[in-house]
Amino acid sequence: MRLLKKELEKDNAGRVTLVPEEAEDMWHAYNLLQAGDSLRASTVRKVQTESATGSVGSSRVRTTLTLRVRAVDFDARACRLRVRGTNAEENEHVRMGAHHTIELEPHRPFTLAKARWDSVVLERVERACDPAWAADVAAVVMEEGLAHVCLVTPCMTQVRARVEAAIPRKRPGRAAQRDRAVDRFFDRVAEALRRHVRLEGVKCVVVASPGFVRQRFLDRLFQRAVRDGDRALLDHRAKFLQVHSSSGHKHSLTEVLSDPDVASRLSDTKAAGEVKALDDFYKMLQHEPDRAFYGLKQVEKANEALAIDVLLISDELFRHQDVATRSRYVRLVDGVRENTGTVHIFSSLHVSGEQLGQLTGVAAILRFPIPDLSDQEDSSSSSGED
Repeated sequence: MRLLKKELEKDNAGRVTLVPEEAEDMWHAYNLLQAGDSLRASTVRKVQTESATGSVGSSRVRTTLTLRVRAVDFDARACRLRVRGTNAEENEHVRMGAHHTIELEPHRPFTLAKARWDSVVLERVERACDPAWAADVAAVVMEEGLAHVCLVTPCMTQVRARVEAAIPRKRPGRAAQRDRAVDRFFDRVAEALRRHVRLEGVKCVVVASPGFVRQRFLDRLFQRAVRDGDRALLDHRAKFLQVHSSSGHKHSLTEVLSDPDVASRLSDTKAAGEVKALDDFYKMLQHEPDRAFYGLKQVEKANEALAIDVLLISDELFRHQDVATRSRYVRLVDGVRENTGTVHIFSSLHVSGEQLGQLTGVAAILRFPIPDLSDQEDSSSSSGED
């Protein structure tokens, strides 16, 4: 997705203009569109015309309409998105208030206006338009003195940084000088990795090189992370995968990713963070049930107690037609983040998202047990009935 324009007021009302560039962008658009929004996009309309002789004919014309959104239909198999609504602006071909359906098309811009852009929707826009969030795989292809830091998306490979350094040759008596130069080179590669790769967003980081360069780089990377207390890097250590390559040039990445074993291992990492979070929740529910809860009311109670460590929530809940209900979910997400909790927004198209949907779509792992949380809910329900 490409962002062309973003105009927001102080009250978060406003509009954004986006260009979908690949099939997955239609899924992002589906999660952005809500009933009551205003959508302006190019579409085709069948128009009847009457000639001077009185004969009536019809033709299809391309025009730009602004619809007041009433319903959104998404075809997951074909990644096609249809938006139904009523015409909200004067148009020479379509009268005001007339019903129409717009099918969003790749590489054609659309403008979406909302009365209020909440934090979850704005984050969706940011992630959809940032290649670092869209990438499934990050890669560092390197040799001594040359490295490329890349992001691999379903459609392209982007070189985010190229690092070059002069490394002295191996000569008697100059080993220490050479080692210092190699360490400085590794540190520059590590800095480029931190700057250009969101480790929480990618599913895997491939480090490829000839010989033992990749092993020496990773040893240096994690030794410094331990020394500096870099939790952001250490928490994602399991995502790093070592692979052989013939050189540190970009073209070696094709050789690495085409390896059947590597392709198999990479496919197994999709949505790994969400799957692990759900697995941790089930384990907690089994062994420490006072630290695992699901259902909106109980999770909200836990959030009021500042107890939520990890929140699991389905993106399907943010498509709720009732504005007040949708706002409750947004407030919950904002509250957990303000209290330094971790939020996993599950895709309802993934198996893990379907499993979470069977648990009401919202669940939480708590920092500390709250034994009477269920009893509080029961007693409040009983008092409400009285």
